[in-house]
Order: sequence, then structure tokens, then C-alpha cells
Amino acid sequence: MDQTITPLYHALLSHNNRKPISFHVPGHKYGHVFPEEGIPFYKEILKIDATELTGLDDLHSPEGVIYEAEELLSNVYETQKSFFLVNGTTGGILAMILAAAGEDDVVLVQRNCHKSILNGIALAKAAPVYLGPEFDHNWKIAGSVSYETVEKAIHLYPNAKAIILTYPNYYGLVYDLEKIIRLAHRYDIPVLIDEAHGAHFIAGEPFPKSALQLGADIVVQSAHKTLPAMTMGSFLHFNSKFISQERLVQYLQIVQSSSPSYPIMASLDLARSYIGTYNKADREYVIGKIDQLIDKLRNIDKIKVLSYQEGDSDPLKITIQTNCSLNGFELQKRFEEQGVYSELADPYNVLLVLPLLKAGHDYPFEQAAIKIAKALEEVPFSNKNRTPIFYSKQAVSEPAISRRAMNRLTTQWISLADAANQISAEFVIPYPPGIPFLFPGELITNESIEQLQFLLKSGARFQGGERLKAGEIKVYKV
Repeated sequence: MDQTITPLYHALLSHNNRKPISFHVPGHKYGHVFPEEGIPFYKEILKIDATELTGLDDLHSPEGVIYEAEELLSNVYETQKSFFLVNGTTGGILAMILAAAGEDDVVLVQRNCHKSILNGIALAKAAPVYLGPEFDHNWKIAGSVSYETVEKAIHLYPNAKAIILTYPNYYGLVYDLEKIIRLAHRYDIPVLIDEAHGAHFIAGEPFPKSALQLGADIVVQSAHKTLPAMTMGSFLHFNSKFISQERLVQYLQIVQSSSPSYPIMASLDLARSYIGTYNKADREYVIGKIDQLIDKLRNIDKIKVLSYQEGDSDPLKITIQTNCSLNGFELQKRFEEQGVYSELADPYNVLLVLPLLKAGHDYPFEQAAIKIAKALEEVPFSNKNRTPIFYSKQAVSEPAISRRAMNRLTTQWISLADAANQISAEFVIPYPPGIPFLFPGELITNESIEQLQFLLKSGARFQGGERLKAGEIKVYKV
């Protein structure tokens, strides 16, 4: 198929060229009715902010240009069926879990997953079994789930309805997912993958292989994270013999807006064409630019650029670790004061997400390196030993109390210092990356308290844990 064409985008352009007079939604009428102060930025995009008109198709029942655009998407990713998502990867994750599991069904889920996965399990009323990750001592972060952990979990729960994993992690690290998928499929267990940060992996080496190429059943990708799509634009790819495609489509219609954004969908059409025409010259160009940036950053002695192994990580991610008196959050703040905005910080690291440039594209990498160096000019070195505080979790574990028990129990606020051996009644989620630190129904350990206090002291921001800064946490009365 011709990946240079963009049927949905060009249908919107053709519609705009007809100078349509709108007596339909949306209310801005192609920008004719809009606040004056917003016109300079919104004027052009509003011209293609249409609705399900003749010739523009319907996302929830595609037969025309959206159908053609999704067929092109399926072709480039080599899937049975692929879908545009306008509610972000979150919508796709909810739909794939609801399609795979029902009430009281066991699902094996990587513990350090995005909160949307846990929300999907809750909506399905499924029974989560958590898979503890390995600790990466270089990055000082929770990493991937080992093959041995998955093997143990399947032995304990051979009737699990799905395994839900994250690939790559937020820092771009990957693992031997193919081996895990082969194991799961021997037990007829589908593997659902949150590949939010890997939509560009089909570009080829030196990028890792996509979970789709490794045999995953359903893969959801945030096209807006590493491809040139608008925020909330994502892809869902279906390649399963274990899950009903009809059921998946049903849930996609339930969890997604009935008024999908045409600008977002058009940007997905363009992003698909962008990756569908990505070639060897483009790969060589962007890797060359990235290598130049890394060389410049490595000349700044107050930071350390962590080394990735080719094929084991995403070249679009650069993790900068502190080598001075500042922690990761403080580094991030210094960079922002110079106008360099990173993806996230943790107590030790700052993560940069780089653009997937094509040959000839420019980007201010050199300017960014100069600004980062300037941000650290007055910062002293430190002799402090930054020993990571990491709480260990069981390789395979269930919540301390069931979903039904949680629905019956009342809650109370107690001092975080007194919370050991209590059961959490709230999500505590450092954000970004949106990976839950504590789940409702989880036993709070001394290690958990120690780590939370460390994160608070370091300057971490949280979703949930509304009273954490006051030293309190919500628990169940049991």
C-alpha cells in the first residue's frame, strides 16, 4: 500500500476548500465564532475541526476515508486490524482489558504499570495478580518483569485470562518479551502490551522490535509521544486468536468519545504516513544527531549520561543522572530555568525524549546542550553517597483484601509514620510517570513508608495521596 497518501487528512482539506457553511456542530463554525484572543493560534486548525459529515466518515462505523486510513495503519504495522484512538492510550488500554477479562477473572499484571491499566482491571471487576519487577541498579528504578516471574505466575494461575505488560518502560528499556509471549501462548493466555512509548519501533534497527513483531495479541501505542501526532492521538493494534475482535470494537465504542476530534484523527493519519515512509537514511540521520548530542552532554562533568545497549533500549530516550549536589528534581528545575523542559525527573535522573527526525530536519540539540551546561555552572560537586532506597516486592502477589471487601469497608486517615501493616485505601502515584506506588487493597510495609518519605523529601509530585504532604495516608478499617 502507498504509505505516502493521507486519505482522512486530504478529505478534510477538500471539505475546507468547498468553503462550507456550517449549520452543524461544533459551535465555532470552522472558526467563524471564536474568541478574538485565540484566533491567531486556532484559526487554521479550526478549519478542519469537523464532524461526521458526508465524505468525512465515522470513527465508530468507518466505511470511507477513516476506514482507508486505518487500513493503511494496519498495513504498515502488519496487523489483523488497527484502530485510531482519540481518547489517548488510556482509552485503548481500558478497551483491551475489558475485551479480555470479566468479573473475577484473574489477570497477571506488571506491578509497575500505568494507572490506566489498574483502572481497566477495576472496570472489568477482574482479579489482579501483581508481577514484581526487577530493580535496575544503573538507572535506580524498577525495571521489567523477568521470565522466571511470569513462569511462576502462570504455574500458580494457569487459567489467567491475560498477561498485561509494559514495553518499553518509561526510560526506553526493553527486555526479552518474545520469550514471555511464547510461554503465555503455550497456555492459551493472551498478552496485552502497553507500548505507549514504542510507536516508532517499527522503524527498524537500531530501534528495538515492536511488541507486535514479537507476537503480542493487542498493543496500544501513544502516537503523540514519539510520532508527530497531536496529544491524545494513539493507535490500537489487534493480532489475537484468543480475544474477540468484535468484543474489542464494542468496548472501543463505549470508552471513546462519540464526538471524536477530526484534527486528532487527521494528525494520526499524517503520523502513520510519517512512520510508514521512514527509511534507512532517516534512521542514520537521527542516530547521528543523537550521538552528537550525547557527546556534548558527556562533556558536562556534573551529570552522567547513562549508557544503553544497542537493541536493549530506545535511542530516542536519554537518561541524565546527577553527578553533583542536586537530585533529579532539582536538576530538572535548573534545566527549566534555562528553557529546557524534560519529560520527567525522579530522585536520581532526568529523562529527555528526543524527536524522531527525518533526514534534513533540524532541531536545537546543540543549543539545548549549551543551556544544560549553563544551568550547572554554579552547582557544586557532592561527595554524598546517593544510595538508592528501593522497596522489594514479592515476585507474584495478590491484594491483601478482595475488591468486594474493599467495597464493604470504611476508610480513615492516619499518620504515614504509623501506617505499617495497614491496608492502603488509595492510589499513591508519582506523576509522571503515572506508575502507582501503592494500590488500594495493598499492605503498607515499612519499606513502602521509607520510600514514600524519601520521595516526598526529594520533591516528587503525586496524584492521589492528597494528604501525603501533611504526613497522612488513607487506609481501610479492618
